[in-house]
Amino acid sequence: MITRSVTIEDIDDLYLMWNDHINASALYRRALREEMEVRGVDPDELRDLLERAREQGYTLEEIAEDTNRFDDLQSLVEEQQSQPTAGDATDD
Repeated sequence: MITRSVTIEDIDDLYLMWNDHINASALYRRALREEMEVRGVDPDELRDLLERAREQGYTLEEIAEDTNRFDDLQSLVEEQQSQPTAGDATDD
């Protein structure tokens, strides 16, 4: 997992201090899931594609460099799967 810095307002900080039982990370993830829903991205499908890309040898940094949306990641994974491996090549 990568830690990101998030800027919050003083009122956010104060509210979280008053309510230290609130998991700010969970609030952040919930907001991201809502944003994904607005854009029609299924988190489970995204998780699956990310896992498949990593199994194909891509690092998270490479994936971020080569893609900038769900469809790009899907294409990256599918293109890699459709390429024949060295063992699949036939001699003419």
